[in-house]
Amino acid sequence: MTYPDNRSGQPADQPKFRIAHCASRPWDEAVIRGTLSIIEIAVLSVLILATRCANYQNVFVAGNVYFTDADCYARMARVQMCSEHPGLIIRHHDFENFPTGTTPHTTAPLDYLILALSIFLKPFTADAIDVAGALISPLLALFGGWFLWWWSKRMKFRYRWISLIVYAISPILVQGTELGRPDHQSLLILLVAIAICAEWSLQAEAGSVSATDRGSWSVVTGVAWGSAIWISAYESLVLFLLVLVVGALKNPKAIAARSRRIGWLCFVLVIAIALLIERRVPSFSILYSNLLFQNWARTIGELAHVSLANPIWLRWCGYFLLVTPALIWISVVKTRHKSEETTPTFVLALFVATYFLTIWQARWGYFFVLVFALALPRLLEPIKSSAAVWIAFFLSIFPILHDWDERLWPNEADLALRVEQRSELVQLRDLALSLRSSGIRPFVAPWWLSPSIAYWSGQPGIAGSSHESLDGIADSARFFLSGDWQKARQILENHQTAWVIAYNSERVAQNSAEILSQATPTQPLCRVLDKTPGQMPPFLIFAAQNGTCKVYRVVAQ
Repeated sequence: MTYPDNRSGQPADQPKFRIAHCASRPWDEAVIRGTLSIIEIAVLSVLILATRCANYQNVFVAGNVYFTDADCYARMARVQMCSEHPGLIIRHHDFENFPTGTTPHTTAPLDYLILALSIFLKPFTADAIDVAGALISPLLALFGGWFLWWWSKRMKFRYRWISLIVYAISPILVQGTELGRPDHQSLLILLVAIAICAEWSLQAEAGSVSATDRGSWSVVTGVAWGSAIWISAYESLVLFLLVLVVGALKNPKAIAARSRRIGWLCFVLVIAIALLIERRVPSFSILYSNLLFQNWARTIGELAHVSLANPIWLRWCGYFLLVTPALIWISVVKTRHKSEETTPTFVLALFVATYFLTIWQARWGYFFVLVFALALPRLLEPIKSSAAVWIAFFLSIFPILHDWDERLWPNEADLALRVEQRSELVQLRDLALSLRSSGIRPFVAPWWLSPSIAYWSGQPGIAGSSHESLDGIADSARFFLSGDWQKARQILENHQTAWVIAYNSERVAQNSAEILSQATPTQPLCRVLDKTPGQMPPFLIFAAQNGTCKVYRVVAQ
């Protein structure tokens, strides 16, 4: 028997059927990678925003915005002035330390960043400036998280998510970028993170970074360091100089390399623009060591010392901090053997330096934990067992999670304190609004309340919350602690005071005594005004009160 189309008489091959032909699979690797990236970014974003906005009940109260620190109200007063006078560069504060005022260390970039955000928010809220001030720091933290996600992926860190998780949940980094804290620290954390990452990439092996990439990273480094120093010529300048010195000691020729020149040009250009716009030399009064400053600094959390035995280190970093010295030692040994998977020397130097600086002043903790988070994936690289690393990491963050447990589910005493503080803020705002007028009518109040009262009332305060306001802070302390009414009246006349705001006399007396290094009198003026207004001095007239404060009008002589 023959088969069709087969002259040999042999059976033909069995027919083959193909249902469809696709040039490429719909779920190819690129689509899968893109989907995973979207999921990663979404998870990271939710984690960052959830931690930064955990305090929303303390920020959005009774339909108004309340900021977390006194300094934030001074910043928002600047933003309000910029909104009323577009293009204004504020070099002097008249609303604190009246009538002398202050020359602040704050600069223009964050003012106009908040103002730009408020313009975007105007269609959505009637209180755009305050809402922008509340949101700016979480948004900067979010941008920082996105950058670290992209950069760590580009660097192919094996344990990069450990870095991202620490960045997202560390309480100290959250505090620096939380909701309702429009402070320059949030922008500084972002810029320093970009600068360190760019410097790291720039110092990578020539074989893994092209000449074009090195030029791009050089530009990023110059712009980031220059902008950070513009924002604050304190922490950023110290970190920049440290990176520069370590780089010069390691390889002096690298600083003047051709790929670096464009970065130096960008750095000089940014600094020149900053000097041209600000028209003043940065203040280093934070380093003063007079007795008044030391007494005041002891009442400021960011300027407090952090002892080696303080458990807050573990609440910031987790138990991994305890093994970090061993990991650094392993990294140093690998560096001697020219290993490609080592932590750059300047990063290790920053880690050690910021650790000791944090012991000196707690405000350096932001940058210590930032460097810790950046270095951790590379320090863990020698450990090949991913399961062991991740198990150890999740066990190590128990102190961090315990801190969050106390924040999110406070005990009855802490919860009652939060409710009381929120009530005080609402009442203080109502009282401050009653001081509004078209004329200038300065007030004296406890220094930590002065910025918020000045912001709400539009009136200048005798005191302030910055170290530039120390003269006014001291005079307000002398007034409230005074047992001599004539001396108290002289202080009011020297500052052309129209209003006196009395607050919790125990707290005011204790703080004033600490600042002035003197004992509290038997019957200080703050106690009279708070407890027995019927015995007030004749140059004061009772004007108003609520559950938080009392207001007195100063009688002209």
